[in-house]
Amino acid sequence: MLKYNILIPFVISCSLYGSGEVKMLPSNFLDTKIGTIQNQKLITTLPKKIKKVEPKKVVIHKEKKRPKKPTVTVTKKKANFVNTLAPIIQKVYKNLENRYLEVLTYVQNKTHEQELAELRKEYKAEDNIELLKALKPHPVSIVLAQGAMESAWLTSRFAKDANNIFGVWSFNKNEPRIAAGGSRENRIIYLKKYNSFEHAVEDYYKTVARSWAYEALRENRIYTDDPYKLLPYFDKYSEKGIEYTKILAKIIKKNNFDKYDIRD
Repeated sequence: MLKYNILIPFVISCSLYGSGEVKMLPSNFLDTKIGTIQNQKLITTLPKKIKKVEPKKVVIHKEKKRPKKPTVTVTKKKANFVNTLAPIIQKVYKNLENRYLEVLTYVQNKTHEQELAELRKEYKAEDNIELLKALKPHPVSIVLAQGAMESAWLTSRFAKDANNIFGVWSFNKNEPRIAAGGSRENRIIYLKKYNSFEHAVEDYYKTVARSWAYEALRENRIYTDDPYKLLPYFDKYSEKGIEYTKILAKIIKKNNFDKYDIRD
């Protein structure tokens, strides 16, 4: 088998470059340098065909641009706030004012004693005079200013998820509420969750009508509807105290909120 491997290339070479005659190899061919097995391997072993390696194409993936959230201008944000809340607050104000005038008639005529007794209990009033003070609503402009400040013009999470416009806390685990995401003295803070903005405004007025913190406000709003005269009595609404009331005054003035006040 080895002889054939050796002879074939030699015979072919002779036929190509010689006279075409087949020449026999000498008997000592395998002992010569050119005839060694190693050189024969070099001669007879054909190199394997080298595959051409194509360079890999580098695919550049363009990062998809995230759609930008539409930016809402301050002007549009304020316009949306006023268009949404002003009619609601005015509606609640008119209902409360009508109720106040109705109860005033009951007190003057000394009628509807049972109804008056139930109302005194509901509003924690000791007598009919205190009840009237509790029922008298304060100007729409103040409510708008507080709503703007407490809800960041209706953009806060509490306004969106809970219709809570005024940052009213909840201390009753049995009522609808949401966690504020913060804590006070290692206790989780909860805010009330309302069915609607109208419900939130009604509850806000009722809170002011019943809380000890606004006794001075109730005393004075019987005699005046001037928002700037009544604002100092909201100092207990915020930890900022009197500074809070000054901010509210600036909001009312800058945004002309007093034009939404209902005057007789």
